[in-house]
Amino acid sequence: MDKIKLISLLFLALLLLSSCGIKPWVKPYERAKLADPIMSFSRDPVSSAYSRHVYEAREGARGADISAGGGCGCN
Repeated sequence: MDKIKLISLLFLALLLLSSCGIKPWVKPYERAKLADPIMSFSRDPVSSAYSRHVYEAREGARGADISAGGGCGCN
């Protein structure tokens, strides 16, 4: 019984360590398909980027989003 537990523990450790070396699934030449506007979650990405910028500027909630710039967001 202990031998089975040891083998299963070693197998699990080997499985977990082998998952660290996975190469990216998306090839560099396939990334253009993912950058297509049809893959966006919002219907109007320009409007949502502006709204996100205004929210961050007014609330002081500068996060790790991709919006850039500063000011009050009035323009």
